[in-house]
Amino acid sequence: MNPPVSSPPADTQPPDRTPPLSILALDDDEDFRQFIVSLLEPEGHAIRAVATPRELFEACRDHLPDIVLLDVKMGRASGEEVLAELRQRWPRLAVVVVTGYPSLEGMRQTFKQEAFDYIAKPFSIEVLRATLAQAVAKLGLGRRPEDRLRVELGRQIRMARTQRGWTLKELSEASEVSVSQLSSIERGAHLASLESLLSIAIALEQRPSGWLAAAGL
Repeated sequence: MNPPVSSPPADTQPPDRTPPLSILALDDDEDFRQFIVSLLEPEGHAIRAVATPRELFEACRDHLPDIVLLDVKMGRASGEEVLAELRQRWPRLAVVVVTGYPSLEGMRQTFKQEAFDYIAKPFSIEVLRATLAQAVAKLGLGRRPEDRLRVELGRQIRMARTQRGWTLKELSEASEVSVSQLSSIERGAHLASLESLLSIAIALEQRPSGWLAAAGL
């Protein structure tokens, strides 16, 4: 009789991995910037670390990341103001607040209202992995660009239709796009053709450029 096959020890099994993410970190501490890059690059993520809010906004404009890691205390810079600006420019961008002052419950609650999560320095790779995994699960991060576009366009169209109080049939009549096609587009199952997208946008009195911007394009 062959001996039973045993599983390798827990510490030798590969950890659960999140899909590769685009991550942008803002921190005025050079040591921390080097630390976060060394922590996340081996995990397969595309990590950029910047020192000032201006660099952060420019980097977001160049290539919108999946997640921003935002330090609270940065000398003259205010984490609250940076977060507010991010929310104004990119409302759906996932922001994780990083702070060395976790005992300030009031600050924590303030940021929890606008940030996806809140982690305290110093933190381990396990803590960061867990936060990234939660963001992937809840926000659908790490999808291919075409997948994100398809899902976000469907969400934007559904929201615009709901705000007008229209049924799919009413939108179909106004846009001349079939009910079945509209349903598929709203579910994110199919990407609308340019012709259909323009017809839907005109019917809803919306700008398709705004929908594309919400998808990070």
